[in-house]
Amino acid sequence: MLLLAVLAAAGLTSAMTRSLRFRASQHTVSPSLSWRQWQSVPPVARRLLAGEVVIEDPPVPLSFAAGQTLSGVLEELGVDALEAHEVVTELARFADLTKLRPEDQYSARFAPDVGLERFDLLLTKRGRARVKRGAVGWEGSWRSFERTHKTTVLEGTLDRSLEGAIEAAGGSSALAVLMADVFQWDLDFTRDLRRGDEFRVLFETLYLDGSYDSLGDILAVTYDNDGRRLEAYRFRAEGQYFDSEGRPMRKMFLRSPLRYSRVTSRFSNRRFHPVLKRYRPHHGVDYGAPTGTPVRCTANGTIVSAAWDGGGGKTVKVRHPNGYLTAYLHLSRFASGVRPGRRVDQGEVIGYVGSTGLSTSSHLDYRVQRDGRWIDPLSLKSLPADPVPTDELPEFLAWRDRLRQSLFDGLPLPPELITAEAVLAADSRPLSSASHVGSGSR
Repeated sequence: MLLLAVLAAAGLTSAMTRSLRFRASQHTVSPSLSWRQWQSVPPVARRLLAGEVVIEDPPVPLSFAAGQTLSGVLEELGVDALEAHEVVTELARFADLTKLRPEDQYSARFAPDVGLERFDLLLTKRGRARVKRGAVGWEGSWRSFERTHKTTVLEGTLDRSLEGAIEAAGGSSALAVLMADVFQWDLDFTRDLRRGDEFRVLFETLYLDGSYDSLGDILAVTYDNDGRRLEAYRFRAEGQYFDSEGRPMRKMFLRSPLRYSRVTSRFSNRRFHPVLKRYRPHHGVDYGAPTGTPVRCTANGTIVSAAWDGGGGKTVKVRHPNGYLTAYLHLSRFASGVRPGRRVDQGEVIGYVGSTGLSTSSHLDYRVQRDGRWIDPLSLKSLPADPVPTDELPEFLAWRDRLRQSLFDGLPLPPELITAEAVLAADSRPLSSASHVGSGSR
C-alpha cells in the first residue's frame, strides 16, 4: 500500500505541476499544491508530499488575474473569512494593498492538517511581505529585494546594424540605444555607421536577489568609425560622458533629431519637388521614419511656434542661442505641452513624425537657420560644453585609466571605485556589490 501511495503521489504531483499557472519571477522557485488540490490528496500521500517531494521553499509565485483582489485569492486558497481578514490586516502593515500592480505576485505554502501555513506577497522591484501561521494568529515580516550589479565587457564588429552586431556578440539590442545616447553629438546613427566599424563597451547590469532585472549605465565605450576612434567615459554622479582628454561628449546640437532613421533627401538649392513637380530649393534634410516616431529637439531653446505652416504641415520652430533656429516639419502631432514661449531641453520630444502638408510619405523635414539664413544641418559644427574642471582632471584621468584596464585588459573594477561620487548615484540606486562578468564573443 505504501508503494502504491508513493506512485500515486508522484503521478498526482506531475499532473498538478502542469496545471499550475507559471510566470517569470525574481526568484528560483519550485511548484506547490493549491488548497483544493491538497484536500484531494490521500492522507498517506500527503505525508510524503509534505517531505522532500513537492513542497519546497519558496513555492512558485502566481500572478494576479485581471480584477482579482487579495481577499479573492485567499478565498480561492480555501482560507475562511476570519483568517483571510487576519492575513490581509497583517500584510497591510507592510504594503498598500489598494495599489497592487498586475505584475505583482503571490505564493502560498500549505501544511498537513492546518491548510495555509504561509502566504507571500511579492511586490515588483520592492520586496516581499510574508505572513506565517504562528502559535496565536498570523505573524508578518518584510524583506526588501537586494539590488546588486555586475559589469560586463562586450565587443563586436558592425555588419548590417548596430543592434545586430550587439546581439551577435551576446548582448541585448537595447544596448544600442544607450550607445546612441552617448555618441549622439558625434555620430549620426542614420548615416555615419559603416560596415566593419568596431566597438567595445563596458556596462553594468542590475540584479534583484541575484536575478536579472535591467540594463544599467554604460561606464566606458569606444567606437572605431571609418578610421576614427571615439571614446567616452562616464564620470561623477551627474552621469556626464567625456572623451579621453576630459572634453565633454555633449555639444550644442545633436547630430540628428531622430535616434534611428534614414536620410531620404539632402539640403539643396535645386531639388525636384515630388508634389509640385518642379524644381525648387529644399533647405532641410529629410529623415524617413514611421508615423509616430518621436522627434527630439536638437538643442536647448525656446519654442517660437507650434502650428500649421503651409506646405510644411504641422511644424515646430525653436530659437536657440547665438542666432540659431531649428524647424521640424510634416509632424503628425505635437508633443504634450509644446506651445510658443516654452523652454525645451536638448533631446526633449517635441513632436512625432508624420506626413502633413506637401508630403508624399511619412518623414521629418529638419531645418537649421543661422542669423536668418538656412544652412545644411549635416554640416553644422557643434559647440562643446564645459570640460572637466582643471582641479578635477587628475581624478578623471585616473578613473579613465581604470576603466580602460577593465575595457581592454579584462581587469575587474574594484567595488570601492563604483561609488556614488564616481559613477552610479545619478538615480540613487542602492547597489550593494560589483563584479566583472567577462567579455562577449564576436
